[in-house]
Amino acid sequence: MRGNNGLTSYILRRALNPLASNQSSSSNGLSSVIHQNQQHYNLQKLSFYSNTSKASSSGSKWWLPHLGQHTGKAVSVGIAGAVSFSILASSLVSSEQDLLAKEPPKPEFLPKEVVLYQYEACPFCNKVKAFLDYYDIPYKVVEVNPLSKKEIKWSEYKKVPILTVDGEHLVDSSDIINKMSAKIHPKQSVDSDSDGETEEKKWRGWVDNHLVHVLSPNIYRNSSEALESFDYITSNGNFSYTEKITVKYAGAVAMYFVSKKLKKKYNITDERAALYEAAETWVDALDGREFLGGPKPNLADLAVFGVLRPIRYLRSGKDMVEHTRIGDWYSRMEGVVGDSCRIKA
Repeated sequence: MRGNNGLTSYILRRALNPLASNQSSSSNGLSSVIHQNQQHYNLQKLSFYSNTSKASSSGSKWWLPHLGQHTGKAVSVGIAGAVSFSILASSLVSSEQDLLAKEPPKPEFLPKEVVLYQYEACPFCNKVKAFLDYYDIPYKVVEVNPLSKKEIKWSEYKKVPILTVDGEHLVDSSDIINKMSAKIHPKQSVDSDSDGETEEKKWRGWVDNHLVHVLSPNIYRNSSEALESFDYITSNGNFSYTEKITVKYAGAVAMYFVSKKLKKKYNITDERAALYEAAETWVDALDGREFLGGPKPNLADLAVFGVLRPIRYLRSGKDMVEHTRIGDWYSRMEGVVGDSCRIKA
């Protein structure tokens, strides 16, 4: 499974924490060893104890000085306990990886050709990409010039995202995800009335009706942040040199004024405060769960992650992670969503 350091630390934490309170009362030697080391176990020590067991079976005694004052039966029980701990922790890590492993669609349900018409920094486009990446659906990208929109002149629909799937044109990010979900999971329904799916639907609506509206006033909060955003857009888009300069500066100026209108329209007085509040609202909704979907992300998790992904390493996103509790969840999402499935031209 593809992932990153955030996912690795998450898996370790889940594997080790339950064991810390699981001491055996039947053996004083084992209890003492685990109690002494429960706060210090990490991958290196798990490896050490694993190596210890191998050395013991081959007759080597080099490890004895490292065992402190434990001798005789206590040493044997302590080593056995530590080795058992190592095996159990490794088993839990493996189980956790299986639990978090993605479930790609069956080959017969995978579309043959998917093309996304997008703006690189568009939150709705990134929502669609998060879905495609999580489900390992390869897709091509056509970067639309936000000024001329020449790339979608063929379409009556003049907004992005537009997703073409085996020749069928899908529009509107939430509708695209609903239809794609139905295509790859034909036996499931995203409109089910079960408690979990009702919650999922509620928070997907929150993303579209609230979260996205606090993003633009933050991304284009001032001239430097607007230029930072459009530098990111033009660096990732398919523009000529002249177009890059035009889009970067004209776009930054235009979106700066658009963001001010949006700020007024949605009664936002403090851009950053609104962003931080939205992030904390989402963390509260998790209610201690790793994801809103429980052990695995659901469509609401993917929607929130998708719209936040283009700002994560901009000034606004860095501020958000620094001043709210959303960072851990975001790191877990980065790990489970994995690398982009975008087909490089």
